[in-house]
Amino acid sequence: MNPHIKSLCALSSKSDRIVLGLMSGTSLDGLDLALCKISGSGTNTQCKVLAFATVDYTQATKDKILKVFAKKNADLQYLTLLNPWLGELQANIINKQLESWGVSNKEVDLIASHGQTIYHCPKHFHDLPEFNNATLQLGDGDHIAVKTGIITISDFRQKHIAAGYEGAPLAQYGDFCLFGDDTSNTLLLNIGGIANFTLIRQGVSLNEVVCSDIGPGNTMMDQYVKAHFSLAYDRDGLIAASGTVNSALLKALSNIDFINQPMPKTTGPELFNLDLLDSCVRSASVVDISKQDIMATLSMFTAQSIVKHILDLNICDGVKVLVSGGGAHNSTLLKNIALLLGENIYVEKLNLNGINADSKEAVLFAILANECVAADSESSSGLTLGKISLPG
Repeated sequence: MNPHIKSLCALSSKSDRIVLGLMSGTSLDGLDLALCKISGSGTNTQCKVLAFATVDYTQATKDKILKVFAKKNADLQYLTLLNPWLGELQANIINKQLESWGVSNKEVDLIASHGQTIYHCPKHFHDLPEFNNATLQLGDGDHIAVKTGIITISDFRQKHIAAGYEGAPLAQYGDFCLFGDDTSNTLLLNIGGIANFTLIRQGVSLNEVVCSDIGPGNTMMDQYVKAHFSLAYDRDGLIAASGTVNSALLKALSNIDFINQPMPKTTGPELFNLDLLDSCVRSASVVDISKQDIMATLSMFTAQSIVKHILDLNICDGVKVLVSGGGAHNSTLLKNIALLLGENIYVEKLNLNGINADSKEAVLFAILANECVAADSESSSGLTLGKISLPG
């Protein structure tokens, strides 16, 4: 038997596994690394976060990704070269981070790599009827496996599409394994570049979990402050807080078709971008609006979109909304969400079982990798997601 296959078989039957989850989102700010000790599978999953770090991307790295990110047309040669380059970059980050933690690569059973999404294209977004849903993540798993010497599971979203879904969001699988509860309802709201949520009603099966993208998270606000304030993001929502919401622009944004489409659904910065904002500014006839007022309106638009979809779920009073992602640190945005939800639904940052607002997404992919190798039946996680890359 191939020794790497033998190792894979052995780790699938271990009582617990050390899994390094990786996440780099559409904000392009860096690579999240969550070192997890995971036992069990499905609803019997137990996860302890041993260490967590975010390694910021250099501006040069961001610029390389931005050449193809969310662009309808790209240089094919450049795209081909960027895929292994990103894999090697992430492998180097992994090796250095493990060394800084004092962890040997041999101690890590699996790497779970989300990859860098550069284009997300569900069927409702494109106008090519002969094609179905599609998504593309770069950062080749073989390069990560070879450069780290660790079995790597990557490209999780393709199986989701192959099974007839849109490739996103995938949070429902990990959320169900980690946060499902027979005694209470749980709503997990992730505000990354795009906002999505998972509603796990008490005692439900995986197939009854509601999970959907719901519109922009930070992406339009981040794009705007980068273009007009030379900042990476609006820290704590201070720029938005200094402006006034423009009702005409807010109405134009809220009338976008995607917002009113039924759930589940998925989207990305391919739709929610500055071109869309410019179109709405023109249609609302508010071309003289101040930059601060645009930020205030974008913040309220994000909050309003999130709240609309939460209220459409008809959840009962007293439910806690546990927020993760970069948006969890935007006080202005969270205040807007809490204001619109009302006082009987509580909004707070996720900090549960050692998993916090920053680490959650990387942890979720560690859970998916664990399910890939250790689930005792397909019903444990619904789908076996991810492609396996061996170190040699």
